[in-house]
Amino acid sequence: MSTLTMGDLRAPLVLLRLFGVDFAHLPAPSVSVSTVYPDVLELSFHDDLAGFEAWREALGIAPEAVSYHEQSAGSTRVLRVVSDYAGARVELVGYAKISASVSLRSRQGAAP
Repeated sequence: MSTLTMGDLRAPLVLLRLFGVDFAHLPAPSVSVSTVYPDVLELSFHDDLAGFEAWREALGIAPEAVSYHEQSAGSTRVLRVVSDYAGARVELVGYAKISASVSLRSRQGAAP
């Protein structure tokens, strides 16, 4: 059982409210605030790396700060970056399917 209150989630909730005003024109992400990481606002983009990039640029996060990895046996690419913004931590996560032919070439060492 969580002993946190809604007040303990204030930083990411205020950040979400700020984003709703300042970045209303950007693609809508999936939003997560958790008692496990009460200072983090996670914005995730499923099959929408363009949305991920739009938010990364809007938040002024350098491209080289983004990490890349694959999951689900190489069938899904994952972009992830964490940054501080207006007193909270924001985590952007982008997921995209990798086509079977690209995944196979990648595992064989060929350029995708």
